[in-house]
Amino acid sequence: MNISNVVTFIMAGGRGKRLLPLTRDRAKPAVPFGGVYRIIDFSLSNCLNSGLNRIHVLIQYRSISLDRHIRLGWNIFDPRVGNYIDAVPAQHRVGESWYKGTADAIYQNIYIIDSEKPDYILILAGDHIYKMDYRNMIRFHKEKNSDFTIGVVRMPIDKSSQLGVCEVNRGGRLVGFQEKPQNPKTVPGDNKRIYASMGIYFASSSMIKKILCEQSGSLSHYDFGRDIMPAICNKYKVLVYDFNKHERYGTYWRDIGTIDAYYEANMDLIQVTPTFNLYDQEWPIRTLQGQFPPAKTVYDGSWDPSRKGTAIQSLLSNGVIVSGGKVVSSVLSANVRINSFSLVEDCVLMEGVDIGRYAKIRRAIIDKDVKIPQHMQIGYNLQEDKKRFFVTDSGIVVVAKGEKIT
Repeated sequence: MNISNVVTFIMAGGRGKRLLPLTRDRAKPAVPFGGVYRIIDFSLSNCLNSGLNRIHVLIQYRSISLDRHIRLGWNIFDPRVGNYIDAVPAQHRVGESWYKGTADAIYQNIYIIDSEKPDYILILAGDHIYKMDYRNMIRFHKEKNSDFTIGVVRMPIDKSSQLGVCEVNRGGRLVGFQEKPQNPKTVPGDNKRIYASMGIYFASSSMIKKILCEQSGSLSHYDFGRDIMPAICNKYKVLVYDFNKHERYGTYWRDIGTIDAYYEANMDLIQVTPTFNLYDQEWPIRTLQGQFPPAKTVYDGSWDPSRKGTAIQSLLSNGVIVSGGKVVSSVLSANVRINSFSLVEDCVLMEGVDIGRYAKIRRAIIDKDVKIPQHMQIGYNLQEDKKRFFVTDSGIVVVAKGEKIT
């Protein structure tokens, strides 16, 4: 199957308001995840592993770190043979506005489609965690003679208020779309699950241009889900591609749009047999990694066993030093230091975090370059924590990037 005639657009301009304070200084796709990755690495790795190497990343909101990550970590394509990845901010070519939605982002970049003349367009969200071979969806689209294909994943019905829900008939055709409904349409024959939109769309470039030009100027938000899908599903043959049914890795997909969802997805990685396997050499996840030494634990033979550096059921990135403290069920990014007599349980610690002696931290996300003072406790008294930090309804404490704690 020829996929050299496919151009990919990745939506990476979202503000990620529900992920604050993690998105206070960065776009949602640039948020660190899983110790060494950024969220966007998963969509990009799927492209690389699928053989798709003509990629435009559409950026907008606080994009400096995202742009740097793409430029330094993903400069592996050779433009001399027609391969590339580039970051594209809003160009104001069709008006004075920034990207108003996912469809508007493509509409504002129609000139790219006109200049490169691909046969097909693949549109992806840059803020989901999953593995997918996009070639399967492309093959499905062509074999079914679809006009427009949308990727869907089966999710529990109680997640509907957080997702875009596709109404699908028994023939696999899209007949309606609901944005975060309280009473959603369910999967045909299964009233306990919904078809959630994955933010993945595929069509011929001529169809994409036709749809966007038809709908331009008549829509309020100009999103593919909220606006485009309801407008075209009865006019064109719009089919859904069932991720769970067709994909080898179709058991895991996460929209980590909230702090709780982000935290839970990180915790998924440290299970004994994780559903989402980072160690699969057949489908590697690529990223940009700094030059740090190996992780290590420290025990100086002291008579005091509480000063033994230990890590249990945890991910330790390069540069981590567990120096006489204890780490349990946690994800530690590069260059984190856990000092003597401290305890870290069920936490996500980002790059450069330093946990002082005798400190105790549990069920917390601590963003980059935060120094936790000696003897401090976080996660043990949520009422006190709320006076200084953001705390979710489920009790996850979030310490913002670079927070000065005294």
